[in-house]
Amino acid sequence: MATEQTEKLITISTKAAEKIKEFMKEEAESPEYLRVYVQGGGCSGLSYGMGFEKAPEEDDIVMEENGVKFLVDSYSIEHLKGANVDYIESLMGSGFKINNPNVTKSCSCGSSFSTE
Repeated sequence: MATEQTEKLITISTKAAEKIKEFMKEEAESPEYLRVYVQGGGCSGLSYGMGFEKAPEEDDIVMEENGVKFLVDSYSIEHLKGANVDYIESLMGSGFKINNPNVTKSCSCGSSFSTE
């Protein structure tokens, strides 16, 4: 059973929330939730992923921030506690950035990380 979470384990910036809502409107499937997750891979062991979902899975924690409902599974939440999802626009490009206080090591390309 999915769990509603009132404590802020992960935050989403206002700018990121605006972009997420914009991208959700463009989806043909009309997703209800953003999924934020961690998966194995990359040279440092873990990498981030994001996608859209219509409904939570059994082990998901459901949160809401700045009008965006999002899901995090029980494995990923252990690596993402205290993280902030932001949207960055710069001369080098634009995209989502996850600022994670749990990262102890990251690879030089910046696409993977490890935690304690």
